[in-house]
This record gives sequence, structure tokens and C-alpha cells, in this order.
Amino acid sequence: MANDAVAGNALRLAPAKPAEGDDPVRAVLAAYTQDLVTAVDDTLTTFLTAEVDQLTEIDAAMGGFAATARDCVLSGGKRVRPTFAYWGWRGAAGNDDSLPPVLPALAALELLHTFALVHDDVMDASATRRGRPTAHVALAAQHAAAGHRGDSGRFGEAVAVLVGDLCMVWADRLMSHATVPADRLLDVRRCYDQMRVETVAGQYLDVLGESDAANWSVDRALRVARYKTASYTVQRPLLFGAYLAGVTADDPLVSAYTRYGLAVGEAFQLRDDLLGVYGDPATTGKPAGDDLRTGKPTTLLMLARQLATPAQRRLLEQAGTEPDDPTTAGLAEVVLATGAVDRIEQMITDRVTDALAALDAASMDETARTALTGLAATATRRQA
Repeated sequence: MANDAVAGNALRLAPAKPAEGDDPVRAVLAAYTQDLVTAVDDTLTTFLTAEVDQLTEIDAAMGGFAATARDCVLSGGKRVRPTFAYWGWRGAAGNDDSLPPVLPALAALELLHTFALVHDDVMDASATRRGRPTAHVALAAQHAAAGHRGDSGRFGEAVAVLVGDLCMVWADRLMSHATVPADRLLDVRRCYDQMRVETVAGQYLDVLGESDAANWSVDRALRVARYKTASYTVQRPLLFGAYLAGVTADDPLVSAYTRYGLAVGEAFQLRDDLLGVYGDPATTGKPAGDDLRTGKPTTLLMLARQLATPAQRRLLEQAGTEPDDPTTAGLAEVVLATGAVDRIEQMITDRVTDALAALDAASMDETARTALTGLAATATRRQA
């Protein structure tokens, strides 16, 4: 499926040659990341252009709807999941296999990610994503501006659900463009389906937790992080890449990727918990403090309640009772005072250490090992 431009970008992903004195981890990541992201974006753009054109032929309004879905996919993002999938593939395949045959499968993970984001924003009633109005908010505004009948907010939510559904179908369709030997397809598909099931399971637990926060716990919050984030952000994409390379389920690399992926994925979500309270909105693209305003039972909030003094706990129990309360900043200070932030930082550090130990014990391509070492740091120390 990859056109000549896409294939050209993919084929430039050759072994990095760090300059003398460079940090080898930074050099490898710098040498690969931009070309990989460009190749994924070119693949998505080519695929989505054809899909939007096809739907426009049904009805002009369908074309507008499809263009909204396309814009959700192409409106930014770090392409984290295709990146981990690439290194999972490269770690198993080495530098001998050509990337273009598997590139559509890697890019399909970004469509799956968009499906999850659009639905998540509806469920969380989020107003912004990546510094822009979320899909349901933008669609509601279009409905109101057009003077259409009915509730604009309800229209926006309903159409956003369809946008997410379309992205899920598109992911399957794009993945089918990968040219992978038939004997690998069953393991690839099993991994992909398990990733989707675990994402839905984690999202359900996330929704349940918000409605039953009083009975939630640190362990359960970590379970949400494991299934909502770790599985489809790091662990399953790595395994997805490995299966694309022909690795079988009994290969020791599967165990190494599983251990690394769960550790880095959980650390990724723990960093998200911190950024959701203390991050700079100009950098994160989302308002700070939303989790505290709604009383979302993140690991951070659950841990703060566990460590709090009786007086602090009484204050923290107010989180979510008054979502429009302007004193969220005060709650953030209480969370900090409990020591929960320091504990979360230690949990992140411990997980990254465990992930690197998993890589050290694995037999894999050395360039991939170096890159995954760097990604463990960049994914968990980020500011957005």
C-alpha cells in the first residue's frame, strides 16, 4: 500500500552512526524518530485521502464527516504506538527486513489510538485535546453555527462516537494493506484483538471508578493504568511488532517485551496522572486540575488519600463533589503535602529500572535495545 514517497521515507531508516561524543541513546532516537513519524504520517495521509474521497461520493455531508475523522487522526500527536511497534519489529527482525511491507500495520495503530481518544473525550466530557477543541465540542459548534434543529451538544457527542467507530474500521482496513507472510497473520491478529479488548476493559474500569471512587483503591487504579494505557500504548504495540517480524508466542523476546511494556506503560500513565494535575496547559494541551475537579480516582489521588492525615483526607474527599469549585489548586497543594507526588515519582523510577533490566536480559537487535532504552526515559519524563 505504501506509495513511492512513503517507501522512500521508510527506507531511510538505516542504522544510526552517532557523532563522536554524542549520547548514543539520543543519537539513535534522533536518527530514526523523525523519518519514522514522517513515514507513518505519509501512509495515513495517502490512505485517508482515498477513504474520504470514497465517502464523499456517497453524499457531500458524508465527506465532511469523514474529513472530521481524518483531521482527528492527522491533527498532531507523537505517534508513540507506531514507534513502539516499529522497535518491537526491529528488535526481532534486525536491520535486514524492509519496513514498507509492515508500515501500514504500524500506522493502523494510530487509527486505533484516535478511536480511543475520541470516545474517551466524550466519556470524560473533555473540552480540549492537543490544545484544540475535542471532536464532540467542535462538532457541536458546527451544528449550532449551521442553525440545525436539536441539541447541539447531543449531536456533537453522537457524531463523535461515529467518528471513533469509523477510525476503528479504518484501522482494520489499513492493517490489511500490510504484506505479511500468511503464517504470521494469526499471531498478529490475536495480538491486535487482545490489545483492543484490553483497551475497552481498561476504559470500562476507568468509567466505573469515577462513579464509585469511594470504594476504589491504589491497586485498582494501577489496574486501570495497566489495561487502559500500558497495554495499548507500549506492551501490545511491542508484541504486535514482534509478531509482524515472525516471532512466536514461546520466544523469550515475548516475555522481555511483556515485562518492559507493562513497566514503561504503567510509568507512562503515572506521568500522565502527574501532568493532569501539575502540567502546564500550554504544553499538555489540556487544562490542569481536571482530574481533581472531577475526583477521578487516579493512582495519584488514591495514594494521596492513603498517605493523608485525617485533616488532609477530609479536604481530598471534597474532590469531585463540586466540579466547578475554583479551589482545585488548593487540592493540588494538599496532594503534594501528603508525599504522594514523591511516591509516584519513585514508582515511575522503579518501573523504568525494571523495564531496562528486561531489555538487558533479552536477545535482540542492539540498535533496538538502545532505542527502547531511550524511549523508556522519554516516554516517562515528558512534559506533555
